[in-house]
Amino acid sequence: MGWEEGMRRAAELLSSSSYAVALTGAGVSTESGIPDFRSPGGLWSKYDPSEFATLSSFLKDPSRFYRAASEFLSVFTAEPNEGHRALAQLEEMGILKAVITQNIDGLHQAAGSREVVELHGNLRECKCLSCGRISPIEVLVTKLVQEGEIPPLCDACGGILKPNVIFFGEQLPREALERAFELAGRCDLLLVAGSSLAVSPANFLPPMAVEKGAHLLIVNEEITPMDAFASVVVRGKTGRVLPELVRRVRALKKN
Repeated sequence: MGWEEGMRRAAELLSSSSYAVALTGAGVSTESGIPDFRSPGGLWSKYDPSEFATLSSFLKDPSRFYRAASEFLSVFTAEPNEGHRALAQLEEMGILKAVITQNIDGLHQAAGSREVVELHGNLRECKCLSCGRISPIEVLVTKLVQEGEIPPLCDACGGILKPNVIFFGEQLPREALERAFELAGRCDLLLVAGSSLAVSPANFLPPMAVEKGAHLLIVNEEITPMDAFASVVVRGKTGRVLPELVRRVRALKKN
């Protein structure tokens, strides 16, 4: 199926869907300047994740993590791109019911998406590992950047602060995971955008949706393991493809 035919078919499927859900990965945010950690030149090519981003390594030496935390600063200055905004527009049109994301940057919410399920936590908050207190991430950033406190400590109990994101070795948030599987089982179309579908349990969601009878629409630059099971695969950057899909869906809705 060529690009034009794929776009036409994708727009038809979206416009006729009554309960579409999106699953997004790093590819949606790379166009906002946030690096894909797994890609060449990404964070995991500079740091061994088994030594840098596991819960056990953080607990063993949190200062090591924070000395490299400047790598994350681009997240705090990033702005939503056209791909984020396109998904928010599909939700506003009543087609997209929710976005399930593997990203931690909060750009879907910044673009206007209201129903966002964050599988890997977020960088809007930090959490004290001793008392469990949740604070805005600005508390951690101020301590780290302005005060040079490494590791940053909780004002309430003196415990170590950690970004409220999921490290390797941590369990995913139960409520988010349950909601994601509920959505995958209920949707009539699952739109995978910017995800290689290489990370579990997110990569369990497309097979579940297909098994339940949903159409699978994949928008990604690279091949994914689920391409053969998709109703439509569109190759390209999400920041280009998703806005064009919205334009075509709007045109179909007018006819």
